[in-house]
Amino acid sequence: MTGSLPLSVLDLVPISAGSTARAALDNTIDLARHAEAFGYHRYWIAEHHMAPGVAGSAPAVVIAMVAAATERIRVGSGAVQMGHHTPLAVVEQFGLLDAAYPGRIDLGLGRSGRPRDASRTTAAPPAAPGPGPDHEPRTTQRGLRIPGRFDPAPLLRSPRFRAQMRLLQQPGAETPDYTDQVGEVLALLRGDLVTADGVDVHAVPGEGADVETWILGSSGGASARIAGELGLPFAANYHISPASVLESVAAYRAAFRPSTTLDRPHVLVSADVVVAPDDRTAQRLAAPYALWVRSIRTGAGALPFPHPDQAAAHPWTGDDLALVADRTETQFVGSPRTVARQLEILAAETGADELLITTITHDHADRVRSYQLLVHEWVSRSSLSPQATRARIAGDPVPAQGGWT
Repeated sequence: MTGSLPLSVLDLVPISAGSTARAALDNTIDLARHAEAFGYHRYWIAEHHMAPGVAGSAPAVVIAMVAAATERIRVGSGAVQMGHHTPLAVVEQFGLLDAAYPGRIDLGLGRSGRPRDASRTTAAPPAAPGPGPDHEPRTTQRGLRIPGRFDPAPLLRSPRFRAQMRLLQQPGAETPDYTDQVGEVLALLRGDLVTADGVDVHAVPGEGADVETWILGSSGGASARIAGELGLPFAANYHISPASVLESVAAYRAAFRPSTTLDRPHVLVSADVVVAPDDRTAQRLAAPYALWVRSIRTGAGALPFPHPDQAAAHPWTGDDLALVADRTETQFVGSPRTVARQLEILAAETGADELLITTITHDHADRVRSYQLLVHEWVSRSSLSPQATRARIAGDPVPAQGGWT
């Protein structure tokens, strides 16, 4: 992908309606091989639990499978949920991965799954979550949609979430402060961690591992601040929390301090994408996404990804539509040209150095085709001059030249 903003893949290892976890893993291996052949830069695995429609419950295991099936593409976590893991366990796992596949492993760290979120929200009833009052939906001057903020508090109070927190931690265990967790991960990788009792702790394998360490965040809070203060690369989640993407990257840049890792901020931004040969076909393939998001936000857990006909038959209510609106209106859906222009706007508004693409369709072949169509369009557009690129993002006529029509 020489000469263009790098594109990477975020894979949730989705299970389609009527399919199995085994088929989902086979599809992940196949997609990773295609992504490498298409020229994608990274292939990240998300971590989810107790979700009937997602098989990516153990990222390190899936990363090993993907790395074994590919040769060059970087493979990593998007992200390890530190509320469920100790720093030592994480460093040892990724140290093993680096030992087996040196120079190809990314360690993405996230705050998701932290039990203190649950402890703050156990008193109120599990009302349906919805948009919050923080700001009115808006569209930026360039055309990026910034929806109203989704309020996750009712979802965090759901019985399923509380059960997940209980089952993913030992009884009585307390998760340390996230800043401390990240600090321990970095110290273990460097090999200079000393306990309060003066004990030198060494993770073998893990110490000295050649992994890229990332912080993933969905707001302008702790994750963005920690990433900036430690001089680490930051991944902002437009596909999860589109309302706060601009504040998260701004907070990261404001907090950034140069480090041995980076001398300037480095931002990756995620986007949910479905590409097909034409807009109408893409819209049909993307239609089940709303029903899938609804299953998550009602506390049922991600259901097996529906077929378009199943989605079309769902009787939507006004409350249901409001529940998923921020996600559906910020999903990039259409022909290669339509989606590429939307991604250019996202990159311009956020100042992204890389884009992370997540695509889910019911049929695996449509998913592979979406990634293929996107990258071919993306590379062809990279040959445009800066003047032509600015004109295209602004919606002005593009000066005639080779490489794009």
